[in-house]
Amino acid sequence: LVQLVESGGGSVQAGGSLRLSCAPSRVNYTNMCMAWFRQVPGREREGVASIYTAGSKSYYDDSVKGRFTFAQDGAKNTLYLQMNSLKPSDSAMYYCAAEFVWNLQCSARPMAGNFPNWGQGTQVSVSS
Repeated sequence: LVQLVESGGGSVQAGGSLRLSCAPSRVNYTNMCMAWFRQVPGREREGVASIYTAGSKSYYDDSVKGRFTFAQDGAKNTLYLQMNSLKPSDSAMYYCAAEFVWNLQCSARPMAGNFPNWGQGTQVSVSS
């Protein structure tokens, strides 16, 4: 399994921004589909965005399109999710997930069951 280390959550007011980061350890993250999921208590984990790390083709759910953007730093082997214009409805625990591209395809609403590799989660709280 690939270990994923996340950081960057926090508390902001509506309209603010946060940047989440996700770095796989012990593996070069090329040839992967990496995705961000979020989960609130009592609800299923939902995928909101994913990206092919080779080529950077990305997909965003309608709920975040235009506000969330991926960025990559190959030298640091790190993926970022820039979250702008945050809303209270974005409040959730955010999880990074990854899988090699020969096992699945990226999509705008990735399915949690398709990803075997997960980060520990980072909390995002947006107040009105």
